[in-house]
Amino acid sequence: MEREAQLSFLELQGVSANYGRQEVLTDVSVSIAKGEVVALIGPSGSGKSTLLRTLIGLNKPTRGTVRLAGETIGYDQAKSLRRAREQFAIVFQQYNLFQNMTALRNVAIAPQIVKKRPKAEVEAEAAKLLERVGLGAKLGAYPDELSGGQQQRVAIARALAQHPAILLLDEITAALDPELVTEVLDTIRGLAAEGMTMLVVSHEMAFVREVATRVIFMDRGRIVETGSPKDIFENPQTERLRDFTAKILRH
Repeated sequence: MEREAQLSFLELQGVSANYGRQEVLTDVSVSIAKGEVVALIGPSGSGKSTLLRTLIGLNKPTRGTVRLAGETIGYDQAKSLRRAREQFAIVFQQYNLFQNMTALRNVAIAPQIVKKRPKAEVEAEAAKLLERVGLGAKLGAYPDELSGGQQQRVAIARALAQHPAILLLDEITAALDPELVTEVLDTIRGLAAEGMTMLVVSHEMAFVREVATRVIFMDRGRIVETGSPKDIFENPQTERLRDFTAKILRH
């Protein structure tokens, strides 16, 4: 039973979700093992970001089941959803940092206020996390003193301060200037090497090929094809994926 939980740490079965009256996820089924880095790719509006938002309950599933470590998440049950959210941490395109707080306080504030942990303890941990993402020299810097790439790395450190079982990354380089993308992707490479379980929405296809253990191609709210990066990019099985890869690899 323990081995089965390891093989399917996060499992979605027939998950659908709506945005207003429109169905934006349709019958999504996928299993993710601990330590996997699973990349979601596909055209805009294909449901990639919606899937991440659904996992943490920002969009609630209309059908289907989500299990985390063998336990079904009850999205209409506050206690069950709260327990699940403690296992997920999400980083969005926008950094959403507190402008009146230093990098250190941005990372430390949630563990201190929400989890009632001692200030000195969480700030010591926050300093280590900022060092881990390459910002050990920027503890006292305010967001407007940091580049976009540095601010995004603070946001990643803030997510890691929650001690998540799974890190959700939603197009975290999309708002960055091209020259700042590499420093953020290097941080994700480091986390992948450490064995962090991640579900990553990305349009950086070279990065996806390098880091992902598995790639999921989505279109119109459905999973069209799943495979290794080599399979997805070099041997697509569906006409829709062949069309998509032909267009993106041309640029």
